Amino acid sequence: MIVVGIDPGIANTGFGVVRRRAGRLVALDGGVMRTRAERSPERRLADLFAQIEELLDRHAPDALALEAIYFGQNVRSAFAVGQARGVVLMAAGRRSIPCEDYTPQQVKGAVCGSGRAPKEQVTRMVQSLLALPEPPTPDHAADALAVAICHANHAPLRSATLRAQAPDSRVA
Repeated sequence: MIVVGIDPGIANTGFGVVRRRAGRLVALDGGVMRTRAERSPERRLADLFAQIEELLDRHAPDALALEAIYFGQNVRSAFAVGQARGVVLMAAGRRSIPCEDYTPQQVKGAVCGSGRAPKEQVTRMVQSLLALPEPPTPDHAADALAVAICHANHAPLRSATLRAQAPDSRVA
């Protein structure tokens, strides 16, 4: 299973690509997609869309996981993140790639065991879980890898739960 994790933003969108095979996680790619601040919002979103499409074409993922919007104090930046999320969802939807959202607390809990883990601990755990020689940088890339790990570890449980909840098609 190949999972693309996304930490969305209009200026900087972190991405991480993780493969899960036989219970082991391996990092395939990670980094940050940037858009130029001097460009209009619609051009920045078009640029981000093209970069996301190239990433999805290159890795052909089985799933895409996004960090959910955290509203905090800055509503304006939350709207920009929402627009970036829309672009990512559209690129995935055009390829019929299933998408899941995870809150920052869910991601931290999945990677560190605590939804209140500091950023530095998340980065160290991502490095450890993926056996990376160095901590992933920048923060957006580390966060995206953490999102991908969260989904890669939740997907088998989600599948088992859905199978268990499916009505039995056998006749008694």
